[in-house]
Amino acid sequence: MSRTTTALVAPELNGKFELREVYLDALQADEVLVEMQASGLCHTDLSCAVGILPCRPNAVLGHEGGGVVVQTGSAVSHVQPGDKVLLSFTHCETCAACTSGHPAYCHTFNDRNFGGARPDGSSAMLTKPGGEPIYSTFFGQSSFARHSLVHRSSVVRVPAETDLALYAPLGCGMQTGAGAVLNSLNVKEGSTVAVFGVGSVGMAAVMAAAKIRKARIVIAVDLQQSRLDLAKELGATHGVLGNAKDVVQQIRDICQSNGCDYAVDATGVPFVIKTMIDSLGTLGRASTVGAPGPGNNVAVDIMEHLTYGKEYVGCCEGDSLPKEVSSPFFPLLWALTDMTLPSLCPISSSSIKRATSRSTGSSSTTTSRTTRRPLRTARRVAPSRLFSSGEGRRKKGE
Repeated sequence: MSRTTTALVAPELNGKFELREVYLDALQADEVLVEMQASGLCHTDLSCAVGILPCRPNAVLGHEGGGVVVQTGSAVSHVQPGDKVLLSFTHCETCAACTSGHPAYCHTFNDRNFGGARPDGSSAMLTKPGGEPIYSTFFGQSSFARHSLVHRSSVVRVPAETDLALYAPLGCGMQTGAGAVLNSLNVKEGSTVAVFGVGSVGMAAVMAAAKIRKARIVIAVDLQQSRLDLAKELGATHGVLGNAKDVVQQIRDICQSNGCDYAVDATGVPFVIKTMIDSLGTLGRASTVGAPGPGNNVAVDIMEHLTYGKEYVGCCEGDSLPKEVSSPFFPLLWALTDMTLPSLCPISSSSIKRATSRSTGSSSTTTSRTTRRPLRTARRVAPSRLFSSGEGRRKKGE
């Protein structure tokens, strides 16, 4: 059954959004119709909305959705109408990466998550019945809408008591930062870790390193002292201002070695990535989770990389497998969702709400439509009422 709904549409790639009525295509066998209750606002959404990352005009973005299942396709069996769900990235489920437990490295990841259409080329959203296709199926979901057709691989069922407005960012930001530590780097207990850029993704890495993997030293590196202070509240042992001229030396002094054992970059800024690699000690391993867009490069001192056995790897979505109970990441997802381990990763802490979002690397300035002032937050979550036409009219009239 087709239907109309409302969505935040990016008409042009200039960072602006408009609330519009859109038309949903008929539900396909491998899709789930979800009524959104909340959606996180990730830097990837904003990068696409300004054309830094792959996108097209008339796009419905959003990839940290949380909602309730309305209808399921005939090839969907793991959820049913009425279930609460969190939404994550989509993948083909059949390639070598997907079947070996690494769906974040699906052979068709870019096409499926950034292509703006279903795998068969059709559009899940149209301007009107029989109208022009809308860039949608973003990360299999396009959660900046009141209702959306979501690919089954993106859908994770969660307990009925889950606060979706709180946990929506688990679908990308939290799992990416934590997964970099738990999966891509496999940080060891008693080791030393540096996290470059402590927005919401970096904070997840800090918490995972300090509380889950019990690293001996966790160094937060950021341009803002307020973020460094927050990182210390959430597990970092040290903070270093990123604009200091001796960041690498400070890290070496803190670790009392020739560098740290592990490092995570959550900025995607080439200069910062180079600094991160330089800060690694012998047999150090580093990973980037920030996405700078195509064409960016980092210079590496090959001799130093060789003689000290350094490693630098990419990390997509924390190499996570959120849908499966057997996933190494899954215990963290449920620890956060069920709050069974609130002392490990207190994402509901009021301190997180004090972090300031700025436009550097993995975080960005979000401006209120009514106040035009920067909003102070580690991760913005849009409630479902923002996708309703009534709310849209009130906003326009304010």
